Amino acid sequence: MDNGVSAGSTASTSTLGNIALGLTLLAFGIGHTAIVSGVSAANSVSLATYVGGLALFVLGVLEFRGGNGFNGTAFAGLGAFWFTWASGADGKVSAHAAGLFLVLFALLALTLTVSASSGLFGQGAYALLTLSLLLLAVGSFADSGGLAKAAGWAAALSGLMFWYGATAALAHWPMALGKASGRGAVAAG
Repeated sequence: MDNGVSAGSTASTSTLGNIALGLTLLAFGIGHTAIVSGVSAANSVSLATYVGGLALFVLGVLEFRGGNGFNGTAFAGLGAFWFTWASGADGKVSAHAAGLFLVLFALLALTLTVSASSGLFGQGAYALLTLSLLLLAVGSFADSGGLAKAAGWAAALSGLMFWYGATAALAHWPMALGKASGRGAVAAG
């Protein structure tokens, strides 16, 4: 594709990326909480593969092409996470290998948390993602269902924040968490 041809507006790819991340986190989190009878984290594998993995990775590439390095890193990196998680969700790896994988991607989420220039809302959404991955990692190392359930709640709340941020961007709703800066915050990036 010629560099003069637009790959879409940054706002549309950012918004769609936040929706994809939010929906994937919601499905993943709700599955870990066991709040819905008969629904487990394994039931979110298809969504994680295609929406959280493939679509988010492609949106990350489009963000890089559009000059947005933060969202490019966030979407492509987390797209790789979701695709890899979904590929190994059938128990092909040991619990300790899964824990290490989660710790490594928690480091990416931590990087996104401290790098988010979108204000407290975006930092909070990435911080909850980081917390979720860390709780899941420790739960994998310790074989603790209770930690996995707590991680699910953190992931679901993070997913709601990303979803709300994208919805607010589309609907032009306020995103300010405080009046100190006088600016509204954007969900992520």
